Amino acid sequence: MRTSASSPSSSPCAAPSDYVSKLTTTILNSNNPIEALKFFNSISHQINITKNRQPHSAIVITLVKAKWYKQARCLLKGLMQDLLKTCTRRRVCSIVFKDLNRLESSKFSINVFGVLISALSEMGLVDEAIWVYNKIPEVPALQACNALLDGLVKAGKFSSLWEIYGDMVSRGAVPSVVTYGTLIDACCDQGDVEKARKLFDEMCKRRIQPTVVVYTNMIRTLCGEGKMSEAEDLFRTMGECRVLPNLYTYNSLIDGYCKMANMQRAIEIYSAMLSNYMEPNVVTFGILVDAMCKVGYLVLARNLFAFMTKIGVTPNVFVYNCLIDGHCKVGDISEALSLLTKMEKLNVIPDVFTCSILIKGLCDVGRVDDAESLFLKMHDNGILANSVTYNSLIGGYCKDGKMEKALKLGSEMMEKGIEPNVLTFSTLIHGYCEEGNMEAAMGIFSEMVIKWVSPDVVTYTDLINGHFRIGNTMAALQLHKEMLEAGVAPNVFTTSCLIDGLCKDGQLDHAFKLFLKHASPMDTGTYSVNHITCTALIHGFCKDGRILEASKVFSDMRCCGLRPDVVTYLIFIQGHNRCRHIHDLMMLHADMIKLGILPNAPLHQVLHKAYQETGDVGSALTFLDDLVISGHEWSEQVCLQQAVPWAT
Repeated sequence: MRTSASSPSSSPCAAPSDYVSKLTTTILNSNNPIEALKFFNSISHQINITKNRQPHSAIVITLVKAKWYKQARCLLKGLMQDLLKTCTRRRVCSIVFKDLNRLESSKFSINVFGVLISALSEMGLVDEAIWVYNKIPEVPALQACNALLDGLVKAGKFSSLWEIYGDMVSRGAVPSVVTYGTLIDACCDQGDVEKARKLFDEMCKRRIQPTVVVYTNMIRTLCGEGKMSEAEDLFRTMGECRVLPNLYTYNSLIDGYCKMANMQRAIEIYSAMLSNYMEPNVVTFGILVDAMCKVGYLVLARNLFAFMTKIGVTPNVFVYNCLIDGHCKVGDISEALSLLTKMEKLNVIPDVFTCSILIKGLCDVGRVDDAESLFLKMHDNGILANSVTYNSLIGGYCKDGKMEKALKLGSEMMEKGIEPNVLTFSTLIHGYCEEGNMEAAMGIFSEMVIKWVSPDVVTYTDLINGHFRIGNTMAALQLHKEMLEAGVAPNVFTTSCLIDGLCKDGQLDHAFKLFLKHASPMDTGTYSVNHITCTALIHGFCKDGRILEASKVFSDMRCCGLRPDVVTYLIFIQGHNRCRHIHDLMMLHADMIKLGILPNAPLHQVLHKAYQETGDVGSALTFLDDLVISGHEWSEQVCLQQAVPWAT
């Protein structure tokens, strides 16, 4: 029995081809899109559209003809999602393209394939969208081109983006504000600020008014590059063009100034935002609280935190983490733990960053057992520890001298599938070096190299210092050689360790040669020596009676712009005193007073003795009075030990 078009077959799978053709014709001949869509919906429940796709193509063409582009896109996406369950992406695209092309008639329009390009782009099938773009003879509507460009940006296919853009323009397409916005967004994602700026200027020359989104993307990128003056200029241009900034614009500027540690300007922007009746959100407060904690404005951060809760903005875990970290960094662990309790009461769930911050904070103040308890609590609460968490607790154990526990935790870390990094190995190496267990430290170093984890300057410096401390100068110098061969540049602490170690080993000439090499300015205009390096060498020369060389180092130190401290003066004055250079001693004393450096108790003792021997009774009595008031007794050996623990 034949079934009429208005009474479709009840078979859900393969409908007769003539019947499907009649359904298709009925849709194409509908008087309006509402009638066509109603008919299509009625038959779609009774035939398998994925197997009988002609009616689907017909409804898409009908909707496009009526400029119902959104509905047409939705239908295409629905069909393609069903086909993707059994076919590859390229196969699905080919099927749908051929189906639409097969219905080519007077009702056909290039816009049909433009809608297909848009649908594919929105689904993330950008390679397939490009395939359709290249197959059709004309450039699709600008809306379709923009959808394709946007899809390529989201997929990170920037070379294809510029290729498609160049092609569409060469074929007569005129970019719109949406096109430029997408291209500028691509430049921002690529970090190409100059290209973004050129596109921005180009759109302005074409008298295309940038939207707030375009301005904000440009400002955000400039702020990310630290080009705050350019960002501010663009912000002012917005005002001149009567484009109102939105919350994201203000947040971008505030974040940029916060990253530059310019809190004054960040707060000014925040105040301007409030004056313009723009309500800050949790992101605004998060940016400000984080920056304030980092620069030490903890009181201001707490006040801002109180204000945000007062105006009804609920702090999230990031805001709490910033405050907790701020308190931990100043050693106020009690307040940090109080914040943890508060956030838990308010059902703000702590994350791995919260726990890692607190574990490090507890370890820093010596509360390693409490840090361990928190670590176990993390596991019980289902919070997975990361490398930062493990490294913090390993550091706590090492600092506390619990090397067995530290090593065991390192093994547990690997068992959990978390690969130890350079910080993990360096922390363990530092712990063993502090114990003087250089065999264990070198064992960890070997394991580090076997696992292809490259040692950094901190690793090498700890090992060099450790070997010098046990008197193994040869091993220390060998490590320094390996460090240079590995392309790891020594820092100021490495140089200090080498010079101090060589001085203690009596290799003063070697130490002085190294000093002269590093006392020369580097390409950056800085020096790889500090006042500790110089003090170590001055002490070595003074101890050996080589006061002229000590004077040379002291002079070079001042030329390098390094400021001597009270320990430097103590050692140098002591050296001159031993050589009976009383005039030089007095000049040094006057020099240190001129710099505003007050003598400490050991230096009072040295100066008292020196002035006494010159017959300057008044000055000698002055220093003696200071010693009596402070309750110290004079002893040259004790004096040196108190002032310079490493000098004996």
